Amino acid sequence: MDVRHYLRDRLRQLPAAVGYLVMGGLTSLVSMFAVVALVFVAGLSLIGVGIPAIPEAIRLLRPLVAVERRRAAKELGVPIEAAYQPLTGDLRRQLTTVFADPANLRDIGWLLLHALTGLVMGCIAFALPLSVLNQILLLGYWKFLPENAPASNFGIDVVSWPTALLSALLAVPLALIALQTPVFARSQALLARALLGPAEGAALADRVAELTATRAAALDAHGAELRRIERDLHDGAQARIAAVIMQLGLADQLRAQDPGAADAMVRKAQDTATAALAELRDVVRSVYPPVLSDRGLVSAISALAARSPIPCVLDLSGVGRRPAAVEAAAYFVIAEALTNATKHSAAQGISIILGGAPELLTIEVTDDGAGGARETEDGGLAGIRRRAEALDGRMTLTSPAGGPTVLRVELPCGS
Repeated sequence: MDVRHYLRDRLRQLPAAVGYLVMGGLTSLVSMFAVVALVFVAGLSLIGVGIPAIPEAIRLLRPLVAVERRRAAKELGVPIEAAYQPLTGDLRRQLTTVFADPANLRDIGWLLLHALTGLVMGCIAFALPLSVLNQILLLGYWKFLPENAPASNFGIDVVSWPTALLSALLAVPLALIALQTPVFARSQALLARALLGPAEGAALADRVAELTATRAAALDAHGAELRRIERDLHDGAQARIAAVIMQLGLADQLRAQDPGAADAMVRKAQDTATAALAELRDVVRSVYPPVLSDRGLVSAISALAARSPIPCVLDLSGVGRRPAAVEAAAYFVIAEALTNATKHSAAQGISIILGGAPELLTIEVTDDGAGGARETEDGGLAGIRRRAEALDGRMTLTSPAGGPTVLRVELPCGS
């Protein structure tokens, strides 16, 4: 029963495996041309002429490598990620990246190996099943061949029934080898994954670099926020409180000489103190809106939408409470998105959708304005991206000319 199951599985896998190896033979031919081109560029580089062509040659190799990466991923049933360092900057920087990036060296290693073995494996995979079939059919057609041109298989001239039976028996070992074709295909795919996938530790290094960048951005954003709060306090509430102190001092001096003027000065100081209190409340709200802790994210977003000059349609069902840092980030993301839309989009309506699983809060803000929104270094959209990345989230922006503009932010909520 196990043998029957084994044979059934191998026969079911055989067509796809043959197709994979045959296609690998075709890409092997292309790899041969690519290797020749690389050798040609390397030869020209020895005299200095080919050096500027090295980055372009590496770029031209990547589509071929990407095809093999996709084929291997499909064969293995697991994705194979590409991990290249970007070829940007001047020629010197690009050349440094070409030789320092292990992914480029691994691509070239795969090209050499595939050029040497891929075509051979493809031809064998294509020929083996046909050879097995031919050995079996030879029992039926050997008698119809001319006597002076008998069939010859593996050194055996089939000119009689005994030699025909012996030739047919050779189909058995050939079939056993052909049944290993799925193993050969998987081995080729595993080799492609080993060479074309990320180097060991590359994913961790990329993650560390990403976290380092987001940490730096978060620190920059935090510093900018502290400077803004300090400026608001210095230029607003602090100046008004200083004015209150001066006005009360003047009122004290005028009390004996002109009680009416002193009373007026006290009332003016009271008004100034009220304005200072209002400004302090605005600063506090900009740090962490009290409505978030008092009534939750849904009520805070509803209050934002109610104050927006552009009509807003809200879908906030099933959001629930999230960690305080996530709720604060979501609040400021939506506040900044509404501000940008009001200033630049000329929109007639805005849609705000909050949702996602408990471990991920998704925010989608869509306006029907003119579109064409672009992220600039010091703009509000860059601030939204930094705020999202500080929480290990991400932002995507779609804004074709003519609209609509769709801003989507994903914020992980932790465990």
